[in-house]
Amino acid sequence: MADKKDEERVMASDPFDEEEVLARTFFTPSAPVDGQPLDPASRNGVGRGRHSNKARKLKPSHYKIVSISLYMDDIDRIDTLVRELKRRGFTKMNRSSLIRFALDTVDIDKLPRQY
Repeated sequence: MADKKDEERVMASDPFDEEEVLARTFFTPSAPVDGQPLDPASRNGVGRGRHSNKARKLKPSHYKIVSISLYMDDIDRIDTLVRELKRRGFTKMNRSSLIRFALDTVDIDKLPRQY
């Protein structure tokens, strides 16, 4: 039978705690967690995937990933335009390049008020 100390030790951390799971799974701690010193050998794989420190240092600085909201009709329209451009020989065309082209060619003096 387990004694009281064993029960307290086992119950000291909740294995299903969201923050703990996320920290162990996705994030490399930059400071000690729960007062524990950072020991690379005991981090349970933290920082060994595509989110390792080395990968973070090498990320490009000439672009930034952003998230925007579009209506489904607009996404369908962009995808249709990209397919047509690829059919016409623009083999490297994608949503981003089409949006960049639109930004390069937009005339804001002609923009209607409803946008």
